[in-house]
Amino acid sequence: MSRAVRRTLAAVGVALLVAALVVLPGYLRGLSLVVRAAGMQGTMETALANWRVGVYDVSDLRVPTRHGPVRARLYRPLSPRGHPVVLTSGVHADGIDEPRLVKLAEDLAQGGQVVLTPEPADLLRYEITPRLPDIIEDAAAWTAAQPELAPEGKVALYGISFSGGLSVVAAGRPALKDRVAATLSFGGHGDLPRVLTFLCSGELPDGSHLAPHDYGVVIILLNVAEKLVPPEQVEPLRAGIRTFLRASHQAMVDRRLAEQTFAKARELQATLPEPAATLLGYVNARDVAELGPRLLPFVKTFAADPALSPERSPPPSAPVFLLHGEGDTVIPAMESQRLAEVLRPHTQVHALATPLITHAEMDGPQAWRDVWRLVRFWAELLDA
Repeated sequence: MSRAVRRTLAAVGVALLVAALVVLPGYLRGLSLVVRAAGMQGTMETALANWRVGVYDVSDLRVPTRHGPVRARLYRPLSPRGHPVVLTSGVHADGIDEPRLVKLAEDLAQGGQVVLTPEPADLLRYEITPRLPDIIEDAAAWTAAQPELAPEGKVALYGISFSGGLSVVAAGRPALKDRVAATLSFGGHGDLPRVLTFLCSGELPDGSHLAPHDYGVVIILLNVAEKLVPPEQVEPLRAGIRTFLRASHQAMVDRRLAEQTFAKARELQATLPEPAATLLGYVNARDVAELGPRLLPFVKTFAADPALSPERSPPPSAPVFLLHGEGDTVIPAMESQRLAEVLRPHTQVHALATPLITHAEMDGPQAWRDVWRLVRFWAELLDA
């Protein structure tokens, strides 16, 4: 989180603390989580961050699923509170080791939540497949069946980015009926074909336009590469794309390493025959304008399976929480808005689009009321 956001939180911390203690004591848990997530420093901030926190154990394990066992990590507080959380990352090669995922899992575990982070192999390869909601469903069912982890036989499903929408899909499956306490979609989608169409064209469902982030269109190319190049070029092209994506993630923490990896992606481009070389060139240049129209004809076929879209799948009966960044250019905030409209006839929905978040990440200074709304959202989710 940026320094400006931390200053905003610090400025309103006292007022929020008074409100939490005097008017809405249940919100203190949400405030404590938000302060921990912000990594704020100072006497008051430390007191808030440490409110009812405890120690936890961390262990790696293998969770059985219909597609084979998957690696997972279990964060287990010594004094657990609330329902265990099955927390699934977005498409990322670091999987359960991705720093932002680890930080969220640790913040939740400090507050008393048991957290399981499964690692579907498809996410490591930046692939979006119908296997993903299956694995989320099976990991949730396994967790709910462990009395030492879920004494009440229920879990909460939290999904980040594309795994947010897929977690909503999993929550609506018959095998999880009466076993899900709540579902969080953090920057997730409602309809995958609609999102992919936006990433290729910049056009939103209401006819307005928003410049899409190049990350999303690169993911599409990786998933439909076999439609655009001869069979012998598919895997070399994907290797170049994954190198670019790895560099994009490295840029968030180590610019020098990222530049080296970007250079490797350009080197791979030089070794490829056509048309793979041109396509990887668009990736390296972040040229959405050239790449998007070439991918658009394949979007609907690639995303046709209803299991990839919560709006096209049976709805959950347990409450759904939709958290989104107002200006998200990977998965537009309108996705959560549309999904909320579809789900409300079937279940309780809590939706928040906030300027404090970009894409599944807190960033950007705003007024105290935006911070309060985020605190309230988390307080209600943690209490579900």
